[in-house]
Amino acid sequence: MYTRVDPGILSRLETIVGPTNVLADPERLASYSRDESPVRTIAHLPEAVVRPRDAAETASVLRLASLERIPVTLRGGGTGLSGGCVPHLGGLVLTVERMNSVLEVDGENQVAQVEAGLTLGEFNKAVEEAGFSFPPHPGDEGAMIGGLISTNAGGSRAVKYGGIRHYVRGLEVVLATGDVLRLGGKLVKSSTGYNLLQLFIGAEGTLGVITRAVIHFLQPLRITRSLVIPFQDIERALEAVPLILRGRSLPLAVEFVGRDVIRAAETYLKKKWPSDLGEAYLLVILDACSEEEMDRLSQETAEACLGRGGLDIQVADTPARQALVLDIRSKIYEAIKEKTVEILDVSLPLSEMAGHVRKVQEVSQRFGIWLPTFGHAGDGNVHTHIMRARLEGGRPVSLPDAVGEEIFEQVREELYRDGQKRGGVISGEHGIGLVKRPFLSYSLDPRQVELMRGIKKAFDPQWILNPGKIFMERSD
Repeated sequence: MYTRVDPGILSRLETIVGPTNVLADPERLASYSRDESPVRTIAHLPEAVVRPRDAAETASVLRLASLERIPVTLRGGGTGLSGGCVPHLGGLVLTVERMNSVLEVDGENQVAQVEAGLTLGEFNKAVEEAGFSFPPHPGDEGAMIGGLISTNAGGSRAVKYGGIRHYVRGLEVVLATGDVLRLGGKLVKSSTGYNLLQLFIGAEGTLGVITRAVIHFLQPLRITRSLVIPFQDIERALEAVPLILRGRSLPLAVEFVGRDVIRAAETYLKKKWPSDLGEAYLLVILDACSEEEMDRLSQETAEACLGRGGLDIQVADTPARQALVLDIRSKIYEAIKEKTVEILDVSLPLSEMAGHVRKVQEVSQRFGIWLPTFGHAGDGNVHTHIMRARLEGGRPVSLPDAVGEEIFEQVREELYRDGQKRGGVISGEHGIGLVKRPFLSYSLDPRQVELMRGIKKAFDPQWILNPGKIFMERSD
């Protein structure tokens, strides 16, 4: 059993972090009750929010929470999509929002040492001002470094530059016991014992609180160009992807998207997508060292797509045109989230994407609901949105009230089963959190989950850190 946060606990927390950094007013707590997941029913108020400034204060908070067995939910920018920072058991929310400094930008070693509450936007700004770049761009600009690491965030550029895991060189982590670990550093290589650093990446805050990180960055991006290629349907678009990836240079990104959601984003932004042809598009972003190389890569990509049913090639080769295309693509969720029930995050072998999309279309027709599907074609990450709507004449129409959760559950079940059959997993970049926890068995067998529970217990004996995220304490 967990302990409630009583006035005595609040007083002790105030002694640790200062009275202004312990929040208990219900109106202020509301903004810490949920993340960006469209699943609204998981929202839950914490009993208090604590805002430590550094590892030392974090350690004191966690020692108190372990002693009293108070659940502690970790929070970064709150931009997650799986309920990972929702305090569903009440207790404390520990936010890293005050740990928001750039401590060092080391150009010689090409790393930056930063605090966990620094936003992605501020991190990119610091790196670019030093004359470098962070190509992955794994999330919302308001996402915080600690959260990006905790979910092993991916993003569209993972096809060439990888996800966040590939850039984390060092971590400062506070365990539930109050012990502080300093893992890795500015090293490129290490074969010195178990790689505990990698264990914390993607652990969703269940093993420790990340307070600082050493992040690798690269030389500035070279010349970039975006190609928009329309196809008759998504299946044909996806069938062209292997040909693109077999070229002499990997694209920076390969995205696929349907005309239905492009229309929604156009309306939302009052902007115009470069093409009206077809019912699906590939957005291919290339980078190169010279205009000559860029022209060659563009030609190779165009030939691969046109040979597989591409209807046209639209080139965005100026900053303004590229910004337009990326803005429309990035705002799709904002345009449709009002009627979104849940966002699936299935990750598949590249060869299975087209088949999975066929299954999505079949399920959509059978249940009479709109299932807009788009995502990262270059790395097999498919985002299907389960909607409280059907599509009529290109416009979403709300479903009757009689269509309830049981329909959405059947849709979710069929699509997860299809992903499992094709060798996929239920999350490529969003994490499990609360929302996907009931479906963990679709990707992991019981022995794997038991081993993970054993690791959790070793790092967090009282089970206070993000309890109930990913899996339950005991077998479900």
